[in-house]
Amino acid sequence: MARKRRVWYPGAMYHITARGNRRAAIFRIKHDYEMYLTLLQEVRNKYPFKLHAYCLMTNHLHLQIETISDHIQYIMKDLHSNYAIYFNKRLKIDGHVFQGRYGAQLIEDDAYFLEVSRYIHRNPLEAKMVKKLEDYPWSSYSAYIYNEANPYIDKSKTYAYFPDPNHLYYQRFVESNVDVKDMNVKEDITWEQLLQV
Repeated sequence: MARKRRVWYPGAMYHITARGNRRAAIFRIKHDYEMYLTLLQEVRNKYPFKLHAYCLMTNHLHLQIETISDHIQYIMKDLHSNYAIYFNKRLKIDGHVFQGRYGAQLIEDDAYFLEVSRYIHRNPLEAKMVKKLEDYPWSSYSAYIYNEANPYIDKSKTYAYFPDPNHLYYQRFVESNVDVKDMNVKEDITWEQLLQV
């Protein structure tokens, strides 16, 4: 039976997830994380896209990607094929690195865009890998809250939802329990009230 084709249109945004085969580690040493991000840049040169957030965990990963004019399948196929080749070669093994097909949840509204960003960045804390989110090195979170340059991400869309200083409001949002579901983020939310500043 043929797999269902993913919904795509120019500008489509996704919460991408992928897990190691049999939940095995897909990142074992520092160079693995670095190589994944390097390959992501190489794929972006071929199929331009915006990366709004990422978190690379030991046995799985999260990406918040906005496509431009190329289907998400081409982006992810190149990225994960090239990473699997690198990983298997480094370990001198054969076989699947990733478990099945990557997940791609379509992001179609502002509230979900923000929820995905928060969910991705909270992963290391929820997994009890760190006590402070900014201490996790393989996530885009520290670049957001310290307003630092990070060559892999574009922070402008996320920052646009928050008043100045937007990096501090974003931090409060991620580390709070604010529920933005069923709200028109751009019209209904007064961040000062919601975050009890």
